[in-house]
Amino acid sequence: MSTARRSVTGTGGGRIKYKKSLKNKGLCLVLIPNSIIASTPRQIIMSFKKTLQLNNGITIPQIGFGTWLSKPHEVENAVVWAVEAGYRHLDCAYVYGNQDEVGAALKKVIPSLVKREDLSITSKLWNDAHQASQVEKQLDITLSQLGTPYLDLYLIHWPVAFVSGRGLFPRRANKPDEVEFDEEPSLVDTWKAMLALRDTGKVKAVGVSNFTIDHLKAIIKATGERPAVNQIEAHPLLPQDELVEYCKQEGIHLTAYSPLGNNLRGKTKLVDYPKVKEVADRVGATTAQVLVAWGVHRGYSVIPKSVQKDRIIKNFEQITLSEEDYQKISKIGVNNHVRFNVPITYSPKWSINLFDEEEEKGQAEFEVKKE
Repeated sequence: MSTARRSVTGTGGGRIKYKKSLKNKGLCLVLIPNSIIASTPRQIIMSFKKTLQLNNGITIPQIGFGTWLSKPHEVENAVVWAVEAGYRHLDCAYVYGNQDEVGAALKKVIPSLVKREDLSITSKLWNDAHQASQVEKQLDITLSQLGTPYLDLYLIHWPVAFVSGRGLFPRRANKPDEVEFDEEPSLVDTWKAMLALRDTGKVKAVGVSNFTIDHLKAIIKATGERPAVNQIEAHPLLPQDELVEYCKQEGIHLTAYSPLGNNLRGKTKLVDYPKVKEVADRVGATTAQVLVAWGVHRGYSVIPKSVQKDRIIKNFEQITLSEEDYQKISKIGVNNHVRFNVPITYSPKWSINLFDEEEEKGQAEFEVKKE
């Protein structure tokens, strides 16, 4: 017997289902308890398309698409799939070595699918261009690679300078397994050069990446200018609560990279943690969707990355975590601090103390030159 159904919220702690028979036109009322409704997997919808305002007035979509750690010839298709799925926030960087592919993808979707102004495109200044005379030159290369006349956001990728003119990772002559730093430009010097870019029309906003509270305080004190964004590694194993609170107080927007973790340290993947799986199974979502929702719950933007079409689409399908589920996921980081991205563990090694991690305290030869 075919039926038609509609429902309204009942007043007795449940939902009333009106079930109308199309055969005998009878009407029966069934009260479904809220306890049953609550245990039903939540509906997953595409991104809520929420945007967040930066301190200069422009907005950035809360869910973005990352292009880090993508192999050659993977990114072009991935970016096209991402834009087709609805992503409008694209995160790029000079050092990723794939901005030409991103540019090729942009040609495929602009203007056939979106207008340039519909997208928020971020890129980053690499460490070998921290000299004031090099900052705009590398920006121009990035714009050429991406095939766009401007960036929505341009960041200092790391609070450290490499010597220029000798490749992305110049080696020390006496220690060829380590990168060679340029000890001349300070963070303040480079930040001042970044600020000057706003008058060129080539960037809408400037910011930083991987900066600590001390790094931020130094450039703000020297210039009076706060970055629009600080892009940092943030996930349940590295919540960075103090930095999050400081940036909130100072009006600096945070963007979280590696919200799903990564494989750089050989650690257990975040998506494989039992508590993450437990929440995902209960709400009818993927573990990646749960981790993205954890970051969104904290109020900043999140840039998950994938090169697989189905995962790209799934990562953009949002769920909302309850406070209980958020706290449950947060607990996996208690006494379990993991920073996946520590350059002193790279090859070649960066012998510098950036984050005061245990690995850095015992090995780092250099400190960040803030001023």
